[in-house]
Amino acid sequence: MNQKVYVTSKQMATFSCPQCTRTKTVDVSKYATIDKVVKVNVKCPCGHAYKAILEKRRQYRKETNLPGTYIHFIDGKPQNRGLMTIEDISTTGVKLKLNVKQNFAIGDQMKIEFHLDDTRRTLIKKTVILKNQRDQFIGAEFAPFESVDKALGFYLFS
Repeated sequence: MNQKVYVTSKQMATFSCPQCTRTKTVDVSKYATIDKVVKVNVKCPCGHAYKAILEKRRQYRKETNLPGTYIHFIDGKPQNRGLMTIEDISTTGVKLKLNVKQNFAIGDQMKIEFHLDDTRRTLIKKTVILKNQRDQFIGAEFAPFESVDKALGFYLFS
C-alpha cells in the first residue's frame, strides 16, 4: 500500500518509514506544478523501500463510507433527492458518491445529511456547493455560511 505524505505550504514533505519509523523532511517543490497524482519511491537508510503519494490538498481528508441523503437545489428550489455515500470528508468539503448517476452543474447547491460513525452517531446536516463531478462521484465544498461542527472537527482528527 502507498503511504500518503502531505505537502506543506512551504513545499516540504515528511516521509516516515513504515519499517523503522525513521522520518525525513524533504523539499518537494519540483513536484509542485504537476497536476497529476505524484508517486515517489523512497528508500530509508534502514534499507526498507516503499512508495509514497504526495498529497497536495490544503486540508486533511478522512476516508469514510457514510451513507446519507441529498436534496439538489437549483435557484433555491428543490429539484430532486436521493441516496449517497460520503467517500471522504475534510473541514472544508466532501467527496460523495451518488447511488444513481445524475448530471449536475458546477455551482449547484445540495443539502446533505448523514451520520458520523462515531460513538454518538452524530447527525451532520450541511449545504454544499458542487465543484466537480465525475460519473457518480461529486466533489463539493461546504457553503461559506456553514461553520465547522465541533463533532466533525473531533471526528476528523480522531
